[in-house]
This record gives sequence, C-alpha cells and structure tokens, in this order.
Amino acid sequence: MTGAPITPADQAREAAVEAALGKLAPDDKARLLAGQDNWSLPALPEIGLASLVMSDGPIGVRGVRWTADDPSVALPSPTALAATWDPELARRAGRLLAQEARRKGVHVLLAPTVNLHRSPLGGRHFEAYSEDPYLTGEIGTGYVLGVQDGGVGTTVKHFVANDAETDRFTVDNVVAPRPLRELYLAPFEAIVKNAHPWGIMAAYNRVNGDSMTEHRHLQKEILRGEWGFDGYIVSDWLAARSTTGAILGGLDVAMPGPKTVYGPALAAAIRAGEVEESLVDDAVRNVLRLAARVGALDDAPAVVPASALPAPLDGNALAREVARRSFVLVRNEVRDGHPALPLDPERTRTVALSGAAARDARILGGGSAHVFPPHTVSPLDGLTAALPEGALSYRVGADPSDQLAVADKGFTLRAVCRAADGRELGTTDLPSGMVQWVGVDLPDGVTYDELHTVEFTGTFTPRESGDHTFGTRGIGPLVLTVEGEKVWAGEEGLGDSTDPFNAFFGERLERARVTLIEGQTVDVSLHLTVPRLPGAPMDAVAFSLLHLGPRRDPEDLIAEAVEAAREADTAVVVVATTTAVESEGFDRTSLELPGHQNALVAAVAAVNPNTVVVVNTGSPVEMPWREDVAAVLLSWFPGQEGGAALADVLTGADEPGGRLTTTWPVAIADVPVTDTTPDAGGQLHYTEGVFIGYRAWERAGATPAYPFGHGLGYTDWEYETLDATTERATVRLRNTGERPGRETVQIYLAPLPSDAPDAPHAPERPARWLAGFASAEAGPGESVEVTVPLRARAFEIWDEAANGWTAVPGAYEIQAGRSLTDRRLTARVHR
Repeated sequence: MTGAPITPADQAREAAVEAALGKLAPDDKARLLAGQDNWSLPALPEIGLASLVMSDGPIGVRGVRWTADDPSVALPSPTALAATWDPELARRAGRLLAQEARRKGVHVLLAPTVNLHRSPLGGRHFEAYSEDPYLTGEIGTGYVLGVQDGGVGTTVKHFVANDAETDRFTVDNVVAPRPLRELYLAPFEAIVKNAHPWGIMAAYNRVNGDSMTEHRHLQKEILRGEWGFDGYIVSDWLAARSTTGAILGGLDVAMPGPKTVYGPALAAAIRAGEVEESLVDDAVRNVLRLAARVGALDDAPAVVPASALPAPLDGNALAREVARRSFVLVRNEVRDGHPALPLDPERTRTVALSGAAARDARILGGGSAHVFPPHTVSPLDGLTAALPEGALSYRVGADPSDQLAVADKGFTLRAVCRAADGRELGTTDLPSGMVQWVGVDLPDGVTYDELHTVEFTGTFTPRESGDHTFGTRGIGPLVLTVEGEKVWAGEEGLGDSTDPFNAFFGERLERARVTLIEGQTVDVSLHLTVPRLPGAPMDAVAFSLLHLGPRRDPEDLIAEAVEAAREADTAVVVVATTTAVESEGFDRTSLELPGHQNALVAAVAAVNPNTVVVVNTGSPVEMPWREDVAAVLLSWFPGQEGGAALADVLTGADEPGGRLTTTWPVAIADVPVTDTTPDAGGQLHYTEGVFIGYRAWERAGATPAYPFGHGLGYTDWEYETLDATTERATVRLRNTGERPGRETVQIYLAPLPSDAPDAPHAPERPARWLAGFASAEAGPGESVEVTVPLRARAFEIWDEAANGWTAVPGAYEIQAGRSLTDRRLTARVHR
C-alpha cells in the first residue's frame, strides 16, 4: 500500500493481506494470479479468501453468464454519460451499477473505458467518453467513486493508447512522451489520484515497442511509482503472452483462465529461477488487497461495510434521467417566432414518425459492453405513450441495416444442449439468436466435457410478408431448418482474423431465403455440433442464427414516409448506425449513415419544414441534410429508457441537457486526425502529437459541423461577469428565457503571445484547452454564480528534455462560455 495506512481499517486490511500472503506456497501464489475461468479468480479457503468475480460493466452489469435469465439495467452509453458533463451524475450511475453488481455477486467491474476519441473512425468510441483528457478524467473519476462507494471495485481501462480496434492485438502505437503524458495517460492519472481505483486493465496493444501487459516503464515506474497506484493490474482478455515478461512488467492477473501465462507456468518459472518469488509476492499482495477492499478476505474489513452502503437507486428512473440529460440538441431553428423544439401542443397536433430505428431502437453498443435489459422503450413506444391518442403515425421510411443481423424481433428461441448419446444436458431461454458461452457460462447441468451439440429451437412470427433471409455465424458443423425443412447444412472453419475473438466467431453468412407471410408463425432451428479446438485459450461456444427481413424498394418506403410527413404538423425522423457499422472489434471506414437514411431525411424535410431528426449513434456521423431540417437531436445509444427520455425532451417535459464531448465534422475529409490502420511494420504513428480533437481542428483552421462543448437547451443565458485568477474562475450568469434551465459553464485557457521582445521561445501549444466546467441551474430571470477551480496542471506541459512537468510562465486568457467557439467572457491572468 502506498505510504503508511491512515486509518485503523487500512491497517487491519494490510495486516490481513500480509497474514494471508505468509500462508501461501509458491504454487498457490501463482494460481491466485490466473483466472480459474472466464470471470473469476480461485478461492483459497485455507487463507479465508473467497473467489473474486469480475464482470463487464460500462453501462450495465452482465454478470458471469451471457444470458437474459437475470436481466441487467442498461444505462446510456459512455459517450452519453460524458455528454451530461456532470461527474456527480456519473457517480450516481456508478452507485447504481455497484448495486447491480452486489445483486449479481460481482466484486469488480471491468470499467470505465477512458481511452480518447483520437479519430472519429474508432469503432469502440461509444464505450469511451471524449476527445478531451480533462473531461474524460472528470467523468471517469465520478464513475469510479460511485462504483466504489458501493463497495465494488473498478478496473480503469484500457491502459494505454488503446484508441482504435484495427489489429488491436498486435498494433504498436508509437507515441512521443509529451502527447503520451498530456493526452493519453492524463485521464488515468487524474482518476488514480482523485478516485483511487482498485484496478487497472492492461491493453492488448504495444506502446513504443513494448506490449502493455509487459510494459515495466508505464506500469511500474509511472502508474505505481509516480502516481502511487496500489490496486491490481489485470490483463485484457487474452492480452498476456509471456510469463516472465508479464510478471517483470508489473502485470498482476492474467485473464481469462484456466489456460493463462500464469498459474502452473508461473510456478515453474519460480522454481527454475527465471522469476524472483518476491515479484510474485508483490502481485499477490495487490490481489489480496483487492479482496480485502471488497470484503472477500477474512479478518479484513471491507472498505464499505453493509451498514454504510448508499441508499438504493431506482434503475429505470436513473436510466431515464441520464438519457435526457445526455441528449445534445445541436440545431433548433426558430420559424414563425417559434423554435422547432419543444413541440408546441397548440401548433403540433399530429406527428409523423419514421425510421426503422424508431421502432427497433439501438440502445447500446456491441461487444463486451452488451447486456440484456429487462425491457426497452423505443422512440415509437415513448412517443405513443406521451402524445394524445391518434396524434402519432409511423412509417418505416428507411432501414439502416441491409445486412444479416442476430435474430431478434419476432423470434422466440431456446437452446437445448445434448451429449453425444443424445441425452439432454440442459436448456435455457435465449433473448436473441446468439449464444456466446465462455468458461463456466453454460446452462445449469451442462459441462464442456459432455457437451456435444447445441440446438436453437423455437418460432418466428414475421412482421412483413416476402422473402426472409436466414444466415449463420460460427464455426463447426451447422444445420439450419425452417418450418421442418432443412434449408442449409455445412461446416465452417476458423477465420483468419488477427483478432482471436473475430476468428472464433466467424463471418456472417447468408444461407437461405424463405418466403413467409406476415403474422404466420413458423418453426425454426439451428443445430451446431460443438467443435473441439486443441490448444484453444479458453473453452467456449459461440454461434448465431441470423435474419434479414424482406427488402422492399427503398423509394417506396421513403414515399410512404413522405406522404405521412406531408400531412403532419411535425415530422420526426430517427436515423441510426448498426452493429455492422459501430461495434467492438473493428474500426469504421466512413462516417456515412448506412442504408437510405440520408435520402429519407432529405425527402421528408422537403415536404415538412418542421422536421426533427433524432440521431441514434454512439459517435459522430455525417449529416448532409443538417441545414435543411428544423432541429437535430443527438440521442447516442440511450439505454433501456431511451424512448421515454426522448418523449420527455421532445414534448418539453424536460430540456435536453447534453453538450458535445467530441467534435462532429461536416465530412470525414475535413477531420484532421483519422488514421487507425498500422503500417506494414505493424506500427501506428501518432504523428499529430498533442493535436487531436478540437486542438487539431483549431490548428488546421477548419470548421466542423458542431464544435466541442456545443449544445442547446430550451432557455437562454446571459453571461454577466467573470472574475478569474490562476486558481479559479467565478462566473455569474442569468437565465433570460421563460422556463427553468440548466447551463454547462465551460472554462477554456488560452496562452497569449508575449509582448517582451526577448521572451524565451514558447513550446507549441493548442490555441486553447478545456480547463474546467460547472453546471448552473436557475429559473426565469434568476441569476446564479458558479466557481470553477483551475488546476496547476492546466498551465503545464510535459517537458521531454527535462522529463517532467513544467509550468509555462506568461499571460493567459481565461475564457468562459457555452462551447469552444461560443465564448462569452474573458479575463487575463499571469502565471
């Protein structure tokens, strides 16, 4: 533990850790550092240690099984949470997730993700917060504090520079010391120092030549040495590749198990003299300290005893609150003296809703962030409930997906597991046509040793008549049957992707087309003979039944939506990305909306001047129609209550509270930093240095569609006074509108050129950077004052020659405003 224990409880925990460590033989120590399965470490009853259980948890706590049998509250995506610009709300979200974790027997969440939005093409950006390191650190700090308030550990990830998905297992990200410190390490440093997380996850990638799971300089010298981190460091799943390299580099836990570079391999390395046992002791201490903190080690008081847990939170209510507070209104035109939003009940008696995503909302991102919520409120559901009967009409208009997707709407499926002799071993209901069982994540009564076949069996009730396409994803022998007829049988082998997960899951492949009639239920099944893969790093079964509905003529769909919009007072169009566009495991190749959604928006806007577009994506997309519509609302991936929150905001029951955490471009060609693909040598060079996001946009003199920090509410604000020093900025502002509102006051720091002719040459720095922010609430006509602390670090750079932080003296302008480009007041200070 860093420094002397400061409380009796700290002392008791450290004493328990040392006592437990002293009872362990080398083999037990090595075993404790290796996962016993996909989600847990082994229990050691002889020292009073329970099994430590981990779970994915950026937006919900899935638990240790990929099943909907025990649903999980699904909060809005991390980009949405960050868009609230409210660390205290992030803390409440964290407390809710801790509550969920305790209910599911989980000790540690594998979250938050605090990598930066270096390029808008990053496929996993919906799971990270922002392009700005300071904002990322503040939201991440709130999240970590909240989860650990509830006695559950966090694992801040992915350490470090894991900012894209292309070749993520092999890429070597080449980053100079200054941008590494000022940008990519900065959120981790802030969270370690301000929230004291109990865990960090080492990433897949290399940084400057060294694998992150073996990176002694970053893990031991900086993370532990400089910052004083005293938690555990766990590998990303399958990231650890070398026994001696990992333990020498500071990795404590290698996941998943039971096949890892630790365990028996580490014990053998100790006996062979390749690894000093004292290094293993250090790692074991970190794991035992985690166990002590969460209450899994005898004689060690948990950091948060049961009597001190936060008051229970209503998951539905908080999910709805976070969603509406995250929505970013980027455009809201005034026509005939009235803004497009909120909808005026006197002028808007009919609403024409269109877009397939209005009916089948995308509420969360794909990959490890996926959970199974107890219910989902779509925009169609939310608006139907909020508007008077008969006021709302719905047309599909355009479907963002023209590709096979996991069987979902209209399917009722069950998985049946059998042994080689045909005996039924176990069954489980499926929330969709996907099985992803890893490690112990199997139905009750099923073991890998006996498991021979898995069959999806159930029914499908089509929503449309026509040719329905069925497909599969997965490896091994597969048989697909529809209405008793075998429509395809064959076998697929391992893919050749450098990502082992993608190679194992296989490609999405079309298998058959079957003509079906709307409303007429048919039987479906998909039978897999489970493949045996010698040398596989984990036991797993993963395959999917895929489906694509009939493809109607896009022009006909758009024409139907246009006719409905022509007759309505207001048209609302929901556009979205799909899991084939935005997900873990790959980066995007463009920022275009898939399908014919842009054509739908353009056609609807041409016949209805009161067209509102809701953008259901996790990260930026191009919006060529943005100047032709009355309003644009970004709803992100809004979680299970997204449709209800959308109705709240559109009707004016609440105002949209979000502000952009990432710059939204007009087109990808305008973006200063886009590269996510390593060169032929496997390296990705961060040649832009400290200039990413808005820093790069201002340096290039380019104008985006919407700048960092932008977002409109339903009232107006006048910034009255600014009083600033190098330590704080105090802003007084007044609500000049006609309804209560909430404002996000943003403070930027801009270096000013020196007037002295002999002034030393200053290092190249951005034109300005975010230095602080605060929320203000006031009723109509009321004034309110907020004080924003300014950190000393805001005036410093990483001096590569001195290998340390250096304050840059001189004059600075403190700028207070509503966004990066809407700066209302300034004050000059000297450092």
